[in-house]
Amino acid sequence: MRRVLLCLLSAVSLCATGYAQQAASCSSLATLHLPHAAVLEAKEFPTGSFGKELAQTNPQAAALFAKLPPFCRVTVESTPTPDSKIAIEVWMPLQHWNGKFRGQGNGGFAGSMAYTWLAYSVMEGYATAATDAGHKGDSTDASWALGHPEKVIDFGHRGVHEMTTTAKSVLDAYYGKAASRSYFLACSDGGREALMEAQRYPADYDGIIAGAPAYNWTNLLSGGMTKTQALMRTPESFIPASKIPAIHAAVNAACDKADGIADGILNDPRQCHFDPEVLLCKGDPSDACLTRPQVDTLKSLYSATVDASGKELYPAHLPGAEDGPGGWGPWVVGSEPGKSLGFAFGVNYFKYMVYEDPNWDYKTFQLADGLKQAVEKTGDAVDATNPDLSAFAARGGKLILYHGWNDPAISPLGTLDYYQKAEAANPHAGSFLRLFMVPGMQHCTGGDGPSSFGQVGWVPGTGPKDATHNMAQALEDWVENGKAPEQVIAAKIETEGMGSPRITMTRPLCAYPKEAHYKGSGDESDAANFTCALPKK
Repeated sequence: MRRVLLCLLSAVSLCATGYAQQAASCSSLATLHLPHAAVLEAKEFPTGSFGKELAQTNPQAAALFAKLPPFCRVTVESTPTPDSKIAIEVWMPLQHWNGKFRGQGNGGFAGSMAYTWLAYSVMEGYATAATDAGHKGDSTDASWALGHPEKVIDFGHRGVHEMTTTAKSVLDAYYGKAASRSYFLACSDGGREALMEAQRYPADYDGIIAGAPAYNWTNLLSGGMTKTQALMRTPESFIPASKIPAIHAAVNAACDKADGIADGILNDPRQCHFDPEVLLCKGDPSDACLTRPQVDTLKSLYSATVDASGKELYPAHLPGAEDGPGGWGPWVVGSEPGKSLGFAFGVNYFKYMVYEDPNWDYKTFQLADGLKQAVEKTGDAVDATNPDLSAFAARGGKLILYHGWNDPAISPLGTLDYYQKAEAANPHAGSFLRLFMVPGMQHCTGGDGPSSFGQVGWVPGTGPKDATHNMAQALEDWVENGKAPEQVIAAKIETEGMGSPRITMTRPLCAYPKEAHYKGSGDESDAANFTCALPKK
């Protein structure tokens, strides 16, 4: 309050620096009363003073935090139930607040704060918040859920909602007014959280970006367990990471030119009809070919998960996602059997959330019983499958979905299926809903194609910040000015050695069902030589 009075009573420069935005001091927020929540600390951080202790353990993060403008950091513990303990952080610029709020999502099983994204948002002028979703732990760990059904609900949806309402109360008190607009941008489990917000809490956000959403959680991880069992049925069935490059090369040889350009990017992998039999070893086994059991495993990995009657329970994973640092190496096969991310997520989920048995053996998994138990125990808490978005649309909300066609973790066909169901369930869906499929992109980012398009906000060095190149800005333009995005230019960012990042390729991402078509001449790495059009018959 002292700063506000100084601005009112004198002509000092405090007003010019933006301090007049505050209605309360940061430290006074320590006594702020919040429903079923307590402020643990409220502290100002001058420019570059946050995170200095990271310099030795994480120099990259320390370098980022050194660039932070002055901000007010408020840490909160929310306890909506006796078994809840949801950590929340709210960061608010001391100067030049843009008047908007941006919520951050989580990945995997959550368990920590998205400090990097908090930093980027504050650097852009947003008030922002993050949460651990109600527990501490590694993103692949679900042991915290054992015997704690309320914590499963906190993880499933309540934690992000608590973060959002708490943050709004904090910034209302600090700035003396509500944010003009609120946005939520996240991918993977964060994409699931994003859809939960649109479905269950439609008043929380004006605009939402949901990337590669793990929204059909029970079916996704049940299907994942069938893939794990196929891969590890016998030692001979396992496909080691050393054979992944050969698989990827064979896929590209069969399908790369389907869109008329030999660029290593499958424009729409649904059009790729790859037969794993071409990789069967003709002579001695090597990393250039697959044995008979491995060919059978590969066919299983590319197949949809179906029940005993043949009904699809989870869609297929598409060819093209195999190679690269974000491909099948970490997600599907791991460094050795039982060391992949897919194995860790599936086993932790069924051990601690579904069967509630730390000694549960994945080899005993039966799809029918596993999925039934998963839905009964956790479906209401974690599945964000409701296509009815009418309440969100009625208050003017806008939702953008995106998914990389080369995602090895979550099938892009699942997101496409949700989009089509939401279109059918919501009259005039085109007034508030868009889907962008991203050729060549793996899980949330990376891969052979351009994968930087502002999907989580603007990150320095990742291309222009305008609505033409930045999905977050395109969303805001849609919410605030009514301009619906029909395309966003994505960039491929590469760094050689210790050099600065540089853009090596651009390509338009088109609002589904349109896709990027090469015009027939000009540089194939330049978006200017492509146009958005419906798929060719």
